[in-house]
Formats: sequence, structure tokens, C-alpha cells
Amino acid sequence: MDLGVRKFCTFIEEVFVEGGKKADQPISMVVVAAVLRNPWAGQGFVENLRPEILRLAPGLGAEMTKRLVALLSADKVEAYGKAASVGINGEIEHASALIHTLRFGNMFRTAVDGTTYLSFTNTRNGPGALLSLPMTHKSETGKRSHFLTANFQVPDAPGADEVLIAIGACDGGRAHPRIADRFQDMAEMEAEGQAR
Repeated sequence: MDLGVRKFCTFIEEVFVEGGKKADQPISMVVVAAVLRNPWAGQGFVENLRPEILRLAPGLGAEMTKRLVALLSADKVEAYGKAASVGINGEIEHASALIHTLRFGNMFRTAVDGTTYLSFTNTRNGPGALLSLPMTHKSETGKRSHFLTANFQVPDAPGADEVLIAIGACDGGRAHPRIADRFQDMAEMEAEGQAR
């Protein structure tokens, strides 16, 4: 199937030292991005986006997941997320359409045994914009040690009539987390008689 992909880009970050202190173990973060022609470009306002979502999202989800887990094995993934950016001739809805469907996200979630939704960003940008891909723990949404963000950029994307979509994963949390989980806050506030 022709997914209209112009290119795939991969970004890998390995953290060994944070705040001047060595991490207990290196932390690896991987982002896989796809740059493709916006399937709704040049059509004016398109009421029904579903046909192109059904045509593209499953194949993109499968291919991008395959590429990511080849770099960071599925059993090591602890946190994950996704991002989409549309070029200036498109609508943010066009970027959102390709990643906010279970036909895309479930490929990734299932591969890494995730149970939570994928954190996300949807933006409109020009080529080379710094993009942010937020992540949370794949099964514990209140685990703040895994509130992470991968920053990346593609110098020539998204073009005006393109969409850039990305998935990301990390094999740990921040190197030296020192803030309480949401669950601890909730327990403390309940004990103090405060509303959540």
C-alpha cells in the first residue's frame, strides 16, 4: 500500500548523566517520525476525513511501530507518546486525524503491552520547527517519574502540504526523579481532608 511517505526519521537519545550525577543506568528515548503528503491538501474544507484515516492510519501505525521496536525492544518500553504536525496549508484536524484513531495507536500500545492512552501534541508548523512529543508511563498514568518529553526537528518538514506524525518511547523515567507520584498527593490530600 502506498502511504505517501516521503521519508522516515529516527531520533535516539541516551542519557548517562543528569544534573551532574550519573544515572543508575542509561536511559534511552526513541522517536520515529513519518513525513507524508497531507491526503486532504488542495481539496478545500473536507467534511468526511474517515476514508483517508481508514486507508492510511493502520499501515502507518504498523510500519512506525515496527521501526520503533527494532530500536527499543517492546519489553523495555516503560513510557510512550505521539505527536502530529501539519504544514501551513493544512488544518490541525488533518494532523490529529492520522494519530487520534485506535487504528493507529493500538498498533503501538499492543506491541509494548500498554494500557493507557498515548500522550500527544497536535500542532501546525513550518519546516524545521522544534516539535515536542510528550510521554507518560504505559500503564500508570500518575507515575510522575515517567512524565517525559522528547524534542526533535526535521529540517525540511512538514512542508506546506505535508503532515509529520511521530511515536516515541523510553525505557525508563527521568534519571533522578524526586517528586511524588500523583497517587501519593491524592492520599496525602485525602488524609488532610482536601478535595482532589
